[in-house]
Order: sequence, then structure tokens, then C-alpha cells
Amino acid sequence: MATEDIQVLHDRAQAAAAAARQAADAAQAYADQIATAGAGAVHAATGGAIDPFVFRLAIFALAVFVGYYVVWSVTPALHTPLMSVTNAISSVIVVGALLAVGVALVTNDSGPVWARVLGFVALTFASVNIFGGFLVTQRMLGMYQKKKK
Repeated sequence: MATEDIQVLHDRAQAAAAAARQAADAAQAYADQIATAGAGAVHAATGGAIDPFVFRLAIFALAVFVGYYVVWSVTPALHTPLMSVTNAISSVIVVGALLAVGVALVTNDSGPVWARVLGFVALTFASVNIFGGFLVTQRMLGMYQKKKK
């Protein structure tokens, strides 16, 4: 290739990189607008016809139904991996609950008491779920081991 051809390819590559950078910046701006708008955008887009609480409640109800049907349609061979994933999700809940309970205590901020109480309840339930999940997983794995004579 000649030096002129390389220079032309280099210029085209720089132009393409600039266009890609511009598109990425525009996409980031749109994502920022969506993130800051949240449920308020739904409220504004519908002319105030849908309350954000009702919108979030509908999403929660749909998640409950989808979760129910997904869990009950799992074959028995997949229950042990499913329990492991459930334990992982519960460990994330534990981290969030610890933050809800402990951040106000560390920063000497009284904060709302109900948030700390709900955080403690979430911490307790998630801990019981993790412990029970490990017990069930251990028992299920024990079913696949050979019996000792």
C-alpha cells in the first residue's frame, strides 16, 4: 500500500471513531435522561393518569407471578442449582439490609427508625433463608451419594 492510501484509511478511521464517540455521548445523554426521569416519566407520559406507586406495584405483582411460574416449572434435577442462586440473591439482600441498619449508626445520623427496623427484619429473614437454603441443598446433595454400609 502506498503512503497516501494509508493516510486515507487513517483519516477514515479517525472520522469513524469521532462519529462513534458522538453516538456514544448521545446514547449516554439519553440514558441519563431516562435514569433521572424514572417513574416520573411514566407519570408525565400518561398525562398523570398512572400514579408512580401503582406503576411500581404492577411491576412487583408481575414479578411475583413470573417468579412463581418460573420456580414451579423447574425440573427436580435443577432444584439444587436453583437453591444456590437463591442463596446468592439472599446474600445481596443481607448486604442491603446491613446498610439499612448500620449506615445511620456509623454516621451518627438518627435517620428514620422504621427504615432500621425494616432493615433488621430483612436481615433476619434473609439470614434464615440462606441458612435454610444451605440445609436443603446439603440434604438434596446427600440423596445422590452412595449409602455407606
